[in-house]
Amino acid sequence: MTRHLAMLIFPGFQLLDAAGPIAAFEIAERHVPGAYSMEVVAQDPGAVASSSGVAFEAEPLSDAAYDTVLVAGGEGTRKFSTLAPSLDWLRAQAGSARRLASVCSGAYLLAEAGLLEGRRCTTHWSLSEHFPRRYPNTRLEPDRIFIRDGQVWTSAGITAGIDLALALIEDDLGLDIARRTAQQLVVHQRRPGGQSQFSALLDAGGASGRFAELTDWIRHNLAEPLTVEQLAEQACMSPRNFARAFVAETGTTPAKAVERLRLEAARTQVEAGVDPIDRIALTSGFGDPERMRRAFLRAFGQPPQALRRMARA
Repeated sequence: MTRHLAMLIFPGFQLLDAAGPIAAFEIAERHVPGAYSMEVVAQDPGAVASSSGVAFEAEPLSDAAYDTVLVAGGEGTRKFSTLAPSLDWLRAQAGSARRLASVCSGAYLLAEAGLLEGRRCTTHWSLSEHFPRRYPNTRLEPDRIFIRDGQVWTSAGITAGIDLALALIEDDLGLDIARRTAQQLVVHQRRPGGQSQFSALLDAGGASGRFAELTDWIRHNLAEPLTVEQLAEQACMSPRNFARAFVAETGTTPAKAVERLRLEAARTQVEAGVDPIDRIALTSGFGDPERMRRAFLRAFGQPPQALRRMARA
């Protein structure tokens, strides 16, 4: 069975938002010939320029039957007055397509079309304040790589579109094909949807790099309590000012950032398969295996033992 896919683009779309998922489906189709066919569509067909100036050739919107409709992100997503035909088309597709999905700020088009009402969703971290203000009836979860709510899938910024595509491929063709596709793309085996999209921002020390040294210090002191007071002292700030500035820079609280860094360190050790789980819980600062297990379930949807088995597969 061939699954017909459509990638909706518009002037100013983000090139990788479209190209990343398209490449993933192309490679999956190599492993399972006939699994997918992909069509790029736009309300104004022909050459559609991305934000970089590179153009994709798009087919016109039609009432063709699609299995999955994906929406690229980019600055053009907020030009609603010029995208009315695209919004009408998405509403129509919601009644016929098996799945709808968005990459990055493509979530704005799904939300503007009324397709995210009451649904859990995500988008690029930098939009985590504006998006829920404009769409208060959505249930935005900004600290996610991708989210599935019924027939609608949404993903975080840019490269998370590849994670989304790999998840859709796994949903269609199974874990083995998704893993082989990821290997061909030379990307990490599909990151669980709960993995934080703030990791890269934390690595940079925030939007301006202000907390880069602090982030590095945290990584080297994970076994410490790492309270807000302790972090503020390390940053030479008052606890209140530190907490406010940290959220503004990174988009997450100090406590969540510490847990994220602990999770990353613990997962690396878990998947390495050398140290016992209880020792990893101690060295990464969780204190005991049960606390670490709960954190893994929240973030990755799976306990440490399951991730260790997957790494060995």
